[in-house]
Amino acid sequence: MYVVGVNGTDGSWWCPELKDVTDYAWSGDSARLAVVTQTQKIGHHDIRSGVYVCDSAGARRVAEIENSIAGIAWANGGKELVFASTTTDVLTPDHLWSVPAAGGSPVDLTPKLDGSITGVTSDPHGPAWVEMHKGTSIEIYSYRDGKLEPAYHWPGGIVDAPPARTGFGSSPEALAFTVSDPAHAENIAVARGGELYKITHEGDDTLEKVELGEVRVVKWTSKEGTKLEGIVTFPANYETGKKYPFLALPHGGPEANDALYFDIFARLIAGFGYVVLQPQYRGSTGYGTAFLEAIYQHFGDRAYSDVDSGTDFAEAQGWADPGRLAIFGWSAGGFMTSWTVTQTHRYKAAIEGAGITDWLSFIPTSDIAQVDYDLRLQERDAAPFLQFSAVMRADQVTTPLLILHGESDLRVPAFQGREFFILLAERGKTVRMVTYPGSPHFPRLSEQRRNVFQEIQDWLAKYNP
Repeated sequence: MYVVGVNGTDGSWWCPELKDVTDYAWSGDSARLAVVTQTQKIGHHDIRSGVYVCDSAGARRVAEIENSIAGIAWANGGKELVFASTTTDVLTPDHLWSVPAAGGSPVDLTPKLDGSITGVTSDPHGPAWVEMHKGTSIEIYSYRDGKLEPAYHWPGGIVDAPPARTGFGSSPEALAFTVSDPAHAENIAVARGGELYKITHEGDDTLEKVELGEVRVVKWTSKEGTKLEGIVTFPANYETGKKYPFLALPHGGPEANDALYFDIFARLIAGFGYVVLQPQYRGSTGYGTAFLEAIYQHFGDRAYSDVDSGTDFAEAQGWADPGRLAIFGWSAGGFMTSWTVTQTHRYKAAIEGAGITDWLSFIPTSDIAQVDYDLRLQERDAAPFLQFSAVMRADQVTTPLLILHGESDLRVPAFQGREFFILLAERGKTVRMVTYPGSPHFPRLSEQRRNVFQEIQDWLAKYNP
């Protein structure tokens, strides 16, 4: 960390002994930093984090956490540090933790939380801000004087991230948030009292010319008895009682959630005349620790079962034409797509974006730790890693599959898609692969993104008309 005065002078290295800094927060008097470090991917099989207090004199270790941390904040007048962390195997932070700034044992402040706390932001002029996922909503909570309380939400949508303090020209300093809902793109809202008021309206002039279908949060129980939730997006002018082509859209992560924001893929595919369901399978944030951790070593059976039960639900509601079913996902959703077509023949078309197809080679080659899938060492027993690898069941595929992948993807290296493509092609399966030069995990160039959308439209039109 290199620290410099606001006038651009007196710069110096602080706490040079600290490596791999992931988060930091200034104390209220700007004299100290709370710092989080985390083990690198290369050279470490698991994840450990360190919490430090750092100033110009050096670093003092506050606590060691045998798991991951997201965010760090000062609280209780500088006597306490709070952060998001977990005790689960899936690594994704889901609870609010506290440790005395002087050092001591970390304490879980939210042991019975029915949602997920995924991040914490420090505010020298106010409380610590906490990002809370509750089902398909995302809200901001405050933590002050030992109390965690709801602070800000966006009606019918989400508050996308903890706030930033800012001054707008001659305006007084305000808390600024990013907000979104299924009918509006992301925009900026500021806090006035306990309410949020949108001050930008980017995209409204475009979207007001577009007919959008209804978006609903729906709940069902799977055949296994698991209570599940999802978001369904209907095409414009949807007619009750009429069966429509249907697409299951499992999210990436996998420890993440779909929320009530303007989802470009759901809206795009609904625009093709589809009913689109985004199932919140086991492993999703927002539903408590047990639901989150249930995916560990069970991505290919429990999570798959949950996603497929969403299709059963859509058929039972009369939304989905059983003869016109499709599935599409990106990243972890791409894994779900590639795996699904090895398990069932019910889908007429499938599209996999940057998906994992071979866990044995993926876990050591991704750019971040992926042992939340399975912490065991592969050389001791490769079977758990091959158990849910689609490449081991290429001969079972009958669904036409489109594979989309960035050539410079470090999160899910492009050879994952290429390996599955080659195996399917040499077995005479209907498969197409499109790669995007220079693209990371999802294309950044607008022309490549447009091509992604066009490929999806063309594939669905051809194989699930």
